[in-house]
Amino acid sequence: MGRSQSLRRASEEAGRNVPRQLREVRQRGGGDEERRTESLTRTPRDKRTSRFEILRDPVWNNIRIDELTRKLVDTEVFQRLRYVRQLGWTYLVYPGATHSRFEHALGTHHLSRRTLALLCEAEHSVSISEEEQTVVRSAALLHDVGHYPFSHALEEIGALHHEDVARPLITEGSVASLLSSQISSEAPGKVFDLIRGRSRSPLQGLISGSLDLDKIEYLKRDAFMCGVPYGEIDVDRLTNSLVIVEDPDSGESTLGVQEKALSALESLLFAKYQMYRNVYWHHAVRSATAMYKRLVEDAVNTRVISVESLARYTDEGLMHRFEGERPTALLTALKERRLYKRAAEWPAAELDVDRVEWIATDRRRVADAENELAEDFGLAPGELLLDYPLKTQMLGLDIPVLRRNGKVERLTSEGWIGTINLPSLSDELYRSARWLRVYTAKRAALDPRRILDALERSH
Repeated sequence: MGRSQSLRRASEEAGRNVPRQLREVRQRGGGDEERRTESLTRTPRDKRTSRFEILRDPVWNNIRIDELTRKLVDTEVFQRLRYVRQLGWTYLVYPGATHSRFEHALGTHHLSRRTLALLCEAEHSVSISEEEQTVVRSAALLHDVGHYPFSHALEEIGALHHEDVARPLITEGSVASLLSSQISSEAPGKVFDLIRGRSRSPLQGLISGSLDLDKIEYLKRDAFMCGVPYGEIDVDRLTNSLVIVEDPDSGESTLGVQEKALSALESLLFAKYQMYRNVYWHHAVRSATAMYKRLVEDAVNTRVISVESLARYTDEGLMHRFEGERPTALLTALKERRLYKRAAEWPAAELDVDRVEWIATDRRRVADAENELAEDFGLAPGELLLDYPLKTQMLGLDIPVLRRNGKVERLTSEGWIGTINLPSLSDELYRSARWLRVYTAKRAALDPRRILDALERSH
């Protein structure tokens, strides 16, 4: 017998003897030797990480979730977010934009965990209890549970704000039970207050504010999934520079940023502008959004669906409901991506804001104006749509800055010597990105002056 054959036979014999040796150890009572032997038969778990699970994510790589987070994720309320697209109808223009509110919420939770750890370690840190950190992380995770199908579009037709829709979902039912049992009986209310921007906590700004983690997360994720180079933000610089300071106006503790991060704030502002101009308010995206809003309005007006029930649907669930009724030409066009065409458009910077702002806020008057204009130009009702995005606070910057000399000052439109006037710049960028548009079912040459005169008279 060769040497190699002898070694192989000895190895096989040793392998067969392992079960017998284990039985003998157990029969002898084993003691420490038994525990050491048994440990070889189980997957080892590090005690420091055994409470956590790791999720793989294309934007943040590893997202760590604890036991409470896992249980919240497994609720029906949160699982619905898998089927609500983050960017609504944007995927009709950017095919990669099929990501959901589910991934975004997990990413926001990840950033909250990371940022809280940095705040606790910072030179200017304050004491943050474990309970308060858990409340903030839970708010970061749950901030979008009240979202309507296809993102923010339905809020533009006067439906209840998604953060208000979230109230019963967070303060009642399975989510509230988990928060109460795992944190405290006051936790559901505290979580909702953070989401709605009504908390007195100095950490409020992490969840709802000009520099909240929600905005940072979705700018990064949306740019990545759309395949555009506009969402480049210095996230590390921003999160490492956050600090709890005394508000120069109220004297209360609040979230601020160190002066050294102003360049990162500039990158955030420009990323916001580029994403609004090129993605969120892209003319074709807004066309699909206008079609969808009119579709839902018509369904509500004809009692096909109620406004109160909208938040229970997923994207496809709502479209399936509409298809189950009598399909309309508008529904068919939207499903087949036959988007309405631009017939006229004006940048917000050229408009008299006081005379046209109603187009963004008063949907009842908008529907009447659409029908009147359609009739004037020989079109059928629903074949002419107006679109003027709601004025957003996305480009706003209202945050205290801890300056190098130790003083805390708020960024204002007056600006600071030696720095870009970020508040004034944000106003200019906003006016540049926002457009009033008229869409028609088929390409048509309409008189822009005639349309604008009619809209201004409606004021």
